[in-house]
Amino acid sequence: MNKVKWYLPIFIVFYSICAQSTIVHYNLFVIQDSMLTVNGEKLPYVSYNLTNHFRQENPILNARVGDTLTLLIHNRTNNVHQFQIQGLSKSPIEILPKDTAFVEVKRLLEGAFIYFDPYDFPVNSYFGLSGMLVVKNHSHKSFYWNLKDHQYALNFQLSEGTSVDWALYEPNLFTINGKSNPDINIDSDAKVIGSVGDTLVIHITNTGLGIHSLHFHGYHVEIVYSSKFPNHVGRKKDTLPIHPMASMILQLIPDKPGEYPVHDHNLAALRANKKYPKGMFTTLSIDP
Repeated sequence: MNKVKWYLPIFIVFYSICAQSTIVHYNLFVIQDSMLTVNGEKLPYVSYNLTNHFRQENPILNARVGDTLTLLIHNRTNNVHQFQIQGLSKSPIEILPKDTAFVEVKRLLEGAFIYFDPYDFPVNSYFGLSGMLVVKNHSHKSFYWNLKDHQYALNFQLSEGTSVDWALYEPNLFTINGKSNPDINIDSDAKVIGSVGDTLVIHITNTGLGIHSLHFHGYHVEIVYSSKFPNHVGRKKDTLPIHPMASMILQLIPDKPGEYPVHDHNLAALRANKKYPKGMFTTLSIDP
């Protein structure tokens, strides 16, 4: 009788965890089109989309810890692509032109993860096929920044099948969720809005090729997750470098109201094709 009583709470906890986990499903469509920059230029681009309608910002995929993620990936292009979730899927799957592939990841772990096309890396990831999967274990107000950098000329070269010398890479377009300043500030996923004392969580992935050092004015933020430097968790800083193909989760609890900028400390990243401040620049809007 005593043994039954001892095992019963464990069984209840196990049953509760299994009962709460769900299957989260997304359809992702690989579509090639043009990216519209903040300066009005159009660049050849490929991105993942939730429908057959092209959007240049890759969708933010959300799930909870313990969930099972299933994906149907539809390749609408004439090229072979692959799909992988960094840190969650063991190996990439191949998707032939006009074909569909199925992906399943069970018992999701907490964090921010990059889903991307590793085929001929970094070609397809750079060209646009790299987004963010967030697995949460909290209910706080959340924001999402998928950082990217581009060099105008390379997008045209890649679309024409011309080889690229990545050693000569000099980016001149910098985006968050596919947008540059001031368009970032009308993106409800990216624009951080809250009140003094709120717990605000910012999920960040760097799917570009350069290091981006984000500088927060007015506040310090706490690192609660880092894919590249897990030993940095718990640090509170106002400037945070994030490496290529790395992710980070920050917690901000504002202690004062105001409108404060956040930007890449590399001033070159505040421009779009030499026009300032049309780059990686946004603001925090905190009410009393």
